[in-house]
Amino acid sequence: MTPITFARADDASSALAALADGGATRFIAGGTNLLDLMKENIARPARLIDINGLPFAGIEDTEDGGLRLGALARNADTAYHPEVRNRYPLLSAAILAGASPQIRNMASNGGNLLQRTRCHYFYDAGVPCNKREPGSGCPAIGGITRQHAILGASAHCIATHPSDMCVALAALGATVHVRSRSGVRAIAFAEFHRLPGDKPDIDNTLAPDELITHIVLPPAEQFRSHSAYLKLRDRASYAFALVSVAAALDLADDGTVREARVAVGGVAHKPWRLPEAESLLLGSAPSAENFALVADALLRSAQGHGANDFKIPLARRAIVRALETAAAGTVDNQAHGPDAQGAPQ
Repeated sequence: MTPITFARADDASSALAALADGGATRFIAGGTNLLDLMKENIARPARLIDINGLPFAGIEDTEDGGLRLGALARNADTAYHPEVRNRYPLLSAAILAGASPQIRNMASNGGNLLQRTRCHYFYDAGVPCNKREPGSGCPAIGGITRQHAILGASAHCIATHPSDMCVALAALGATVHVRSRSGVRAIAFAEFHRLPGDKPDIDNTLAPDELITHIVLPPAEQFRSHSAYLKLRDRASYAFALVSVAAALDLADDGTVREARVAVGGVAHKPWRLPEAESLLLGSAPSAENFALVADALLRSAQGHGANDFKIPLARRAIVRALETAAAGTVDNQAHGPDAQGAPQ
């Protein structure tokens, strides 16, 4: 086996120049997913470029009142940053629901967006998998499907995206900013991750020669007092979501809903959000009955695959519960300090 070479990038230009080798080079920051993939022989880069020295670790205000999250800022630093805690408690709660304190201390924001599915077939190099080897088949279909997708899947892949952070970013309407040797561009978060279709090996719309530099959160003061991240999982910490929900409400003085955001995780190849479902709440009372209408709209196309059929009613109840929790007041997951382990169960 050819040894892997390693280098540190001095600046973004030299890092991007290293990507001109046709995909043999991979960037590494926290390495919390990439190293796992390498250990299982799923990822086989010829060269690793350490990008931790690049100037993309800051968290700062934007001119319009939003917040810029550096791609190299660690998940823990992001979750506990005072501006994130105060202005985007939904994001803080979602990050703290993920992984473990040790992993959050290492994982970068950009890496969180790029982590690959935790499908057990994908991680088993001894079985076929369309995400690893396009055209080889999907043994999850007709196999063990408890963790798998109920929305947006295809005949080629029924895996789910594992991130908690990304569910909140989807609900908040973030944008992902990237850089290549030819320039910069911004990608709406809803367009960053993609559904599997007939190309399940392609997880997102990031070009092979691009580097994520930062994530921008739009102003979200209207949601600060009424948001919640609910994560349903097999154990209280260090477990991926069976279903998760990021919910945020803007309530008028008369108590009716002025604006609503709902994104669901653990159910699709990307965070699942439908603005047309959210619009059903506008001008309505924040009631369980109205929340159920949103849940029904979000799950209208849901389809189980045997062992994960339970996810459909579970997701419906989770959506209603998350919206009820948000209506009652923000749950920011900060009650127990830096060792907090996750959103309400």
